[in-house]
Amino acid sequence: MMKQTIIVSMVWLGLCSMVTAAEQPNFLIIMADDCTYNDLPLYGGENARTPNLDRLASQGLTFNRAYLSEAMCQPCRAELYSGRYPLGNGCAWNHSASLESVTSMPQHLSALGYRVGLAGKVHVKPTKAFPFENVQGFDANCVRNPTKPHFLSDVEGFIGRDKSQPFCLVVALVEPHVPWVMGDASVYPSAKIKLPANIADTVRTREDFARYLAEITYMDGQVGELLNTLDQSGFADETIVLFSSEQGAQFPGCKWTNWDTGLHTALIARWPGKIAPATRTDALVQYADVLPTLVALAGGETQPRKYDGTDFSDVLLGKATQHRKYVYGMHNNIPEGPSYPIRTVSDGTYRYIENLRADEIYIEKHLMGSRGNGELNNPYWATWVWSSFEKPDVYKLVRRYTRRPAQQLYHTSDDPYELSNLAGTSEVSKIQKQLQHELHRWMKSQNDPGADLDTQQAIQAAKQGKHIYRAE
Repeated sequence: MMKQTIIVSMVWLGLCSMVTAAEQPNFLIIMADDCTYNDLPLYGGENARTPNLDRLASQGLTFNRAYLSEAMCQPCRAELYSGRYPLGNGCAWNHSASLESVTSMPQHLSALGYRVGLAGKVHVKPTKAFPFENVQGFDANCVRNPTKPHFLSDVEGFIGRDKSQPFCLVVALVEPHVPWVMGDASVYPSAKIKLPANIADTVRTREDFARYLAEITYMDGQVGELLNTLDQSGFADETIVLFSSEQGAQFPGCKWTNWDTGLHTALIARWPGKIAPATRTDALVQYADVLPTLVALAGGETQPRKYDGTDFSDVLLGKATQHRKYVYGMHNNIPEGPSYPIRTVSDGTYRYIENLRADEIYIEKHLMGSRGNGELNNPYWATWVWSSFEKPDVYKLVRRYTRRPAQQLYHTSDDPYELSNLAGTSEVSKIQKQLQHELHRWMKSQNDPGADLDTQQAIQAAKQGKHIYRAE
């Protein structure tokens, strides 16, 4: 009798596993590249035209408060794919590498029966830590002029290759990363553009901003093509689509900063029949939370693994309206320029920032520097400096970017471009103290030495796999 009971139990467990496997959703993750979240109409942008993203949002859930830890391509992608903060996965500097011991999306989801591929821009290493299947069709070079023509046949083949096996596909687009050469800039007459409050109003800036907007629309067109490909595959109802804008654009005060326009990312999630359409949430989430969420939705266990992020699937499914209490950020300027370490924490309403070498001026070579032939990387920056001689509002933006106080506190929900520093004022002293305490607690938990992390010695050691500082 006991033997029969054991056999019946085993059969029942097997059937349960089969049901679970049959219900595993597919994942399609689409990433833009260097797109400031609130330049999108979905987040209040007044210029760009993004009909496909607007349609996707009408079919799913939009996160009002999603963030990443570093506003740089490689560290933020390493965080997304590993579920670990920069010092947890080892990639705390741009153009560096994660630890070889790190495991990421391919290992975690393949263990649950998924095939895991990546098309487009990779920008993470080593391959041992990020063994994505290579899917062709989208340009992997974000600085090519022009971007290579894209095609969808390989994406279509990857999605439909095996109907019995769930898939996870990341399509990492290269727009609107500089150079802004794709799309039709004539659709955006420069004189009619309404520039964001943190962008100086010069003729050259308007011309470049028009080109940037054209790339956003070009990127939106690629999103539409990918969604159509998914629809035609017949798997749309079984697939969770995530769209993220990545970090801020290559304008002063966005990418390579710890301001909100650098770390805040657009995030849209669609799952027909499971995620309520045309909804928004104020739940705080971070890139490190994405992988454990996917693992949970795929039927895996998230507790035994060492994720820095946590599962927010209850928010996706409408079972919860809150997730995190805080989100965290860091910036290490080397190798993008001279050392200028920054740390930040936000509760979604207020943002506290510490500039750990506030006595130095901030310099970012890709934005402010020139190529070997003397040609400026971003000619509009020179017009900011020139205009600052006669325009006080432009001078304030140049000074804000290059000279920063040791502490900054912003009421971000009322001041989305974070132009009014409240640090040191009596009205917010309690909030500043709370956020400062939380930031220092997080830094300690990550074994973050602060300014000493933004050194040539630290990054060279990391590149050689000899990480001096890493999370415990």
